[in-house]
Amino acid sequence: MESEVKALLETLNCVQSSLSDSDLVSQLRQHGEKIISLLKSPPQQIKREKIKEMSSEVIDSNPYSRLMALKRMGIVNNYEQIRNFSVAVVGVGGVGSVAAEMLTRCGIGRLLLYDYDTVELANMNRLFFRPEQAGMTKTDAAVQTLLQINPDVILESYTINITTMDGFNKFVESLKRQVMSHTRGGSTGVDLVLSCVDNYEARMVVNQACNELGQTWMESGVSEDAVSGHIQLLIPGETACFACAPPLVVASGIDERTLKREGVCAASLPTTMGIVAGVLVQNALKYLLQFGLVSKYLGYSALKDFFPTMEMRPNPQCSNEACLDRQKEYLEQKPARDAAKAAAELESAESEASIPLHSDNIWNISVVEDHEPVSSVSTAKQENLPDGLLWELPTADTLETTLSEEILAENGDLDDLQRQLDALNAS
Repeated sequence: MESEVKALLETLNCVQSSLSDSDLVSQLRQHGEKIISLLKSPPQQIKREKIKEMSSEVIDSNPYSRLMALKRMGIVNNYEQIRNFSVAVVGVGGVGSVAAEMLTRCGIGRLLLYDYDTVELANMNRLFFRPEQAGMTKTDAAVQTLLQINPDVILESYTINITTMDGFNKFVESLKRQVMSHTRGGSTGVDLVLSCVDNYEARMVVNQACNELGQTWMESGVSEDAVSGHIQLLIPGETACFACAPPLVVASGIDERTLKREGVCAASLPTTMGIVAGVLVQNALKYLLQFGLVSKYLGYSALKDFFPTMEMRPNPQCSNEACLDRQKEYLEQKPARDAAKAAAELESAESEASIPLHSDNIWNISVVEDHEPVSSVSTAKQENLPDGLLWELPTADTLETTLSEEILAENGDLDDLQRQLDALNAS
């Protein structure tokens, strides 16, 4: 802290000696003194108390009021259900750390974090991590920050390498552990897994675990040049798994196993990673809270601001045996699932039809049948007018008749008009 203050004072002295404008020097001096005072007095640590239930009360002290407004505006039916969900974030790096923070601020019920790496100063170009956290494991640093943001979230951190045999077993067991009830069904203890890892092996491990467990997950990635990325929804048996068609192979013909090379530093932009993380969490919220359209695959090209979409079906010749098992189960259950979906749609249509349309007719608007004569409409209008008032404009049929009579009276019959037109054409 002292070295920072001394460096700032030296900078101010240098600026003062090189400027002749005394007013400008005075303003810079005041600004510098203010910065020094802020450095000497660190901000007070305000601890947010836990909140038992989400409230939509619009007050400055309610951290959920803006989120619950989505329910009031009809975007989400029951936003408070988000506290019932458990989400696992695998890889707490440039995308994963930001995704974890977004979910925490959204009020997710339980968050599981997986990473084995430590925070480095080289990570400061990204969002989330701070210089004083250098040397800490990324999971510990994430828990430290996220607890200060929202203590209502149940946080679990696992500093493990999931690509090892022991790490894989711990990863699978942690996903199966039931801690809180969740509403999306399934046999695991989490509702959704978000893969934010940066290498092919880790993605394949997440793919294997989710295929074995029948766990829905979302994959994400940023290119080595940091100007493109993607997200993908993977539902075992229903959509292509990561082994069926790796996204980069489909999109650009690149084998992901060749991307991360020893001694080669990949580029990293906080903008691209922040965009990918935002799209990933947005898709996760739509999936969990069941609103909007959940993207099966969404790409992002920063150079052209292009967002390609596609949908990939499972590969019947996939090399992953667990994927083939899930495909078989999905096909066996499909008739019953389609019948249930059709019944639900029919019930929804019937309930909508039973609701009266425009029950509150404050303007007394009435609908007239097409077969009803226009004259009766005109008569009804005249009868509904107050005493002493009459409609000045004629009705459509009266106006048409009047115009026809005027034209004939002035120009004669239609045969005469036709003869005049023929004479003009002949000349």
